[in-house]
Amino acid sequence: MFTHLMRGMASMRAGFSTCFLIVLLLVPHIAVVAAQPEVTVSVVYASREAPREIPLSLLDIPAQDNGLKGAELGLNDNQTTGDFLGHRYDLSVALAGADEAIVDVVSSHLESGVGLIVADLEADDLLLLADAYPDALLVNVRASDDRLRNDDCRANVFHIAPSRAMLADALVQYLSWKRWSDLVLVTGRHPQDELFALSLTRSVERFGLKWVDTKRWTSVPGARRTDSGHHSLQQEVPVFSRFRDHDVVVVADEADEFGEYFSYRTSEPRPVVGTQGLIPSAWHRTQEQWGATQIQRRFIKLANRYMTPRDYGAWAAMRSLGEAVTQTGKVDVPTVREYMLSDRFNLAGFKGVPLTFRTWNGQLRQPVLIVGPRMLVSVSPQEGFLHQVSELDTLGFDQPESSCAEFTQ
Repeated sequence: MFTHLMRGMASMRAGFSTCFLIVLLLVPHIAVVAAQPEVTVSVVYASREAPREIPLSLLDIPAQDNGLKGAELGLNDNQTTGDFLGHRYDLSVALAGADEAIVDVVSSHLESGVGLIVADLEADDLLLLADAYPDALLVNVRASDDRLRNDDCRANVFHIAPSRAMLADALVQYLSWKRWSDLVLVTGRHPQDELFALSLTRSVERFGLKWVDTKRWTSVPGARRTDSGHHSLQQEVPVFSRFRDHDVVVVADEADEFGEYFSYRTSEPRPVVGTQGLIPSAWHRTQEQWGATQIQRRFIKLANRYMTPRDYGAWAAMRSLGEAVTQTGKVDVPTVREYMLSDRFNLAGFKGVPLTFRTWNGQLRQPVLIVGPRMLVSVSPQEGFLHQVSELDTLGFDQPESSCAEFTQ
């Protein structure tokens, strides 16, 4: 018994020695963390109030806080890491009214015109803000205009939102993979519809498909939901859609005025794709792959609704800024910008591959989801579309195609 007692005491002494050694090893690291000065990361979320539109379907009620809740989720995720590093994240909201100048609204949130801005804005407001504050860093989460990545690019603007060219390339790649090569294009009556139609035409030519017919939908919609609306559409759409022989009907209807009415009503039984039907999107509520279920659940818990593409863009913008601050320990704009463009940066965006920024125009490389109303159908780039640097650069304007000169200056 005495022998067993002595062995037990020896074992206890060894355990105490090991614990003491571990504490000694940890003390310097604890001291270093404690000695680090707190870094405050202030981010401005800039947006403009939009008029509430009556949706085509009661299932798609527009969210009043579209975009903002994504930024808040990104803020929470950044702060989780920041708590270990002595970084404190603040998010202030600059929301312009319909008649207010976006520059004036944002000015009270920026110190000396320098700072980090998550810009949930259309193209014109985005350019006004970028030109007014050249020393600030803006991350675009909404505007998909191709010109912002080309002739109207700015050195201080990064883009999370895919361009129209990226969305069109993603969709047409899938049509090419399916060998649906004979296409019909129906374009709406608004300028943004024409812009998407131009991007689609570029993609069709790029990947060797063809338009067999093109038409413009010019009817001005009446009441979006009426007791007898389906009767007139059941007569109007089949007459309008007497196209030449084709595989697919492609609609460019960003205003969501008519595209939803085409499925199941066209003269010939053909798939409807584009802005309605089968659509290309940065994000969708059906996305569950690559760990996306966990961010979807966290967002629903925060916002009590599904995550939209604008929410995803704002989340990714916050996480991109947070990743730069985490890795560099700095919050000044030149350091953050340099890191986001470096080969050290990558964002885990729940899309199966690390996401990086293009050095020639600041666009985030990313897969694009091809989705139906209730199911993820595919993800582009499609198999077989190769690139010498990154397959993601088969979507949108590649470096040789880019007319953005200012970004790399």
